Formats: sequence, C-alpha cells, structure tokens
Amino acid sequence: MPSSSSTRPTTPPSVWLARGRHLGPAAEEVLRLSLRQLKESRAIDDFLELPETEGAQEWMFEARWRVAGSVTVRARLTVEHDSGSGQDWILIAEAEAPWDPRWPSPATLFWPQEPDATWDHTPVSDLRLTDINPLPSDDKAVRHLLRDCARDRWSIHVVVHEAMTTDEAGRAPLAGMLPPSLRHRLVEHRAAPSQLRVVNWALRDLGVQVPRGGAVVLPGSPAPSGYDADDFDVRSVFLDGTEPAELIHAVTRFAALSRPLPDGAEEALSALREDWRLLTPAEELDRERKLVAMYSDALEAMTKSRDLYREAAEQAHAALAAFRESAAAVPETRPDTPASAAGSPLQQLTRTFERFKGSARTRRPAAGSVDAQEDKAAEEQPEIPGRRRA
Repeated sequence: MPSSSSTRPTTPPSVWLARGRHLGPAAEEVLRLSLRQLKESRAIDDFLELPETEGAQEWMFEARWRVAGSVTVRARLTVEHDSGSGQDWILIAEAEAPWDPRWPSPATLFWPQEPDATWDHTPVSDLRLTDINPLPSDDKAVRHLLRDCARDRWSIHVVVHEAMTTDEAGRAPLAGMLPPSLRHRLVEHRAAPSQLRVVNWALRDLGVQVPRGGAVVLPGSPAPSGYDADDFDVRSVFLDGTEPAELIHAVTRFAALSRPLPDGAEEALSALREDWRLLTPAEELDRERKLVAMYSDALEAMTKSRDLYREAAEQAHAALAAFRESAAAVPETRPDTPASAAGSPLQQLTRTFERFKGSARTRRPAAGSVDAQEDKAAEEQPEIPGRRRA
C-alpha cells in the first residue's frame, strides 16, 4: 500500500474541495443562470463573476453563504474554456469553522440540481459523481480504470461488489445516502458478480481487497495518514434499498482523515484566500482601513529614512569643511633639490652618448692630413729585397 506523503501540505479542516467536468455546452452560462436563481432564493448571500484578463483560459465565479446560522463560507469555482471534450472545473470552499459533513455541498450552491445535469462527471474517465459507475466488462479496461482512480486525489473512490444481480432497489446510488457535503466527492464503482477476481487482482498493488458481496474504500496515492485497509473494507453490503450504515460510516471516517492537497488545489486555495473579491460593505471598509494603515506606515518609514539621510549628509559636509580648514592652516612645504643633482637618469644617459660621439670624431684622422699622406706613400713604395721595412 502506498505510504502517505509528508512533503505536500495537508487539506485544512475548514476546507472543502472537489473537481469535475461539465460535458454540456456553455458551462459559464449555466453557472450564471444558476447563481442568479440561488441568490434570488436566498440560498446564497451573493455571488460575483470575476472579469476575464487578457489571454485567460478560464472563468471564475465567487459565492458567499452562511451555514449553521452564522458561519460564513466563501467559495470560488474555476471552469475552463470549452476544449471540445468538456470543461473541467475546480471548486474550493472555506468556512470560518471546521467543515461539518452535514452542511450543504458547495457544488449545489453553484450548479443547478437537475436530473439530467451534465456537470457532475469526473475528469478521470468521465465517471459520475452522483450515480453508480459499473466497471467495464473487459478485464484490461478494469485494470486501467482502477489504476487511474487510485491516482485520483480529488475524489473518494469506493468499489462495491454485487454478490448477485440486483433489482431496481439495489441500484440506488450510495451518494444519495451520504451526508450532504460528501455527495459530490464520491465515485461509486460497481463490480458484477463475476468480476471479483479481476477486481482484486487489479487492486493488489494498493494492498486492498474487496470482500465478496462487500465493499472497500480505495486509499488513493499517497494514502492519507491513518489509513488501514482493514478499517475501510466492509464485509457485506445489502443491496436491497436499505441504508448501508457500515459503508456510510467507513466513507465518512475516510473523508475525515488528514489528506495531502491534490495537484492544483494549493494554488486554488491560495487564490481563494489572497485574491478574494466578493466583499461585504464591512469587509470593504476594513480593507480600506488596512490599506490606509499600510500606506501610513510606509510614509512614516520613508520620512524617517529621509531624515536619517539628511542628518548623515549634514555630518559629512561638516566633516569635510573641518578637514579643509585644518589643511589650509598647515603651510605647504616642498622638498629641497640639491644643487649638484645630475638630473634625471634619461638626461645623464643622453649626455654620456653625446660625449662618446664627440670623442670618436676627434680620434678619426682627416683625409688630407700629413700622417695620412705618409702612410699612403709607404704603401705605394716597392719593396727592395733584403731591406727591412721600417
């Protein structure tokens, strides 16, 4: 059985969340009409459609109502633009107190409650949220479906095995017997009498089994903290129209477990808390007061920073003026240059070369001098044998 994850934040106890798919046309129009009717009937206090931003791929609706007399619930529903295969929606609601399963389902305070409604499907294989979903007849399709459902963190999946073929009374959906807030979070799978073996073979990796004629609540992936397979399987479910109290109790206990937020829920919850637009007059006034206080604090900080800067600049100018005054009071002294200084090394080198050139010119004999003529005559005189050249 998959272990629970400690890296993802858990769902707060005051939060209700669900995800689904609208298979009909123009989900946004359906929501606008339904919310207007709900406000007129005073089922909700107010609602607001957020203006679309440029390039947006979804519509957003906010609604506010009260439960248990005075507990305010704020909720936001986001529905994607039509992609041809339906419009996925996410609904996040948060109350001012821990959520009570007996409170109305937030889905009923956005979507119309009609027998032929097309909004109560799941993005996983287009299963129904409020009806029975028979398992496929093909064994491989059963394995794929249950594997996908095991990864679904948004809904609670229950597999019920029919010990024998049921009549009309035995085909009553479990969702209608649950506390109101759980009805749109449950996906009920029904296995035919002959499918017990393939179902249990498909669920073996999850560490759970469906008893013959019983049911099991799937743990999901990761499993919530405190999940034990033995605590969430029901040995027998009488599908004769009577209320399956043991199964209802198992689903209710599972819904109360601490579960990690599913993918996409953390961002939706942050948007609900930080970008809430549907304010009451009192909330509007309180927000304006907080803005005024924030701007006042910012202005005070800027003023204090300006005064500190001015004080530091004045101190710097005073220090500079004092330095200049002390520098002007000291007479300027220059180092004495020795009279016998020979100049720079370059000048000394230049003078040495000039002396060398002058001495070379004085030692070279002139072309018309007496010594030069005598040397030339001695070279031209023929040599007399036996005579020594001087």
